[in-house]
Amino acid sequence: MLQLLPAIDLLGGKCVRLRQGNYDDSTVFSDDPVEMAVRWKDEGAARLHLVDLDGAKAGRPMNQEVVARIIRETGLPCQLGGGIRTEETIRHMLQEVGVDRLIVGTKALREPDWFIAMCEAFPNCLALGLDARNSMVATDGWLEVSGVSVLALAQKFVGVPLAAVIYTNIANDGMMQGIDQQTLNDFRMLADMGLPVIASGGVTTMDDLAALNAIAAECPNLIGAITGRAIYEGTIKVREAIDFLAG
Repeated sequence: MLQLLPAIDLLGGKCVRLRQGNYDDSTVFSDDPVEMAVRWKDEGAARLHLVDLDGAKAGRPMNQEVVARIIRETGLPCQLGGGIRTEETIRHMLQEVGVDRLIVGTKALREPDWFIAMCEAFPNCLALGLDARNSMVATDGWLEVSGVSVLALAQKFVGVPLAAVIYTNIANDGMMQGIDQQTLNDFRMLADMGLPVIASGGVTTMDDLAALNAIAAECPNLIGAITGRAIYEGTIKVREAIDFLAG
């Protein structure tokens, strides 16, 4: 079954959403991310997707206290991305802060051998964050676009004990315009590689979830869908969406 993961993006201790990963185009949806996390739990969420936007810029987690409170108050498994770039950080966030799954993007692109070693040291605890613009991998909190294609990078990690590959098309993210066909094709191709895939970016309406669910029915490696701005603006209702995916 495709799992819905409500997104909570942390910037300055607040719950925000960016448009296309642009830090200068952010909307604050709540001054209290913990309260928002409890709301999504109450609406049926079984896992939360957290992004430390300050950490993505700084290269190390910056909102650890808020993250720890979310985990403590909800009791839900939480995956976290943003600034995960050292073994020390991985160990601390998993063992001390209590994050269930960590998302590594920039460091995995730059040092794939290091990332593979970390996946083997922490099996099924690390997710590969594939953030892309025009199917090319973006890094450093989406501030830079590399010359590496999403599919080429993903191929390096087939057979590695990954928790997931989280693929986000930045062009769609936060724009409330839905998921384009090319991105749907990318999700399918990644899943067909045998990688556990979580879709992200552009999940705006129930039609988007229906399209993903149809792919998941044929490609069971598509395991999840992250949605952010849509649940804050009400175009997707968390309880309704979870019931739909379970149905």
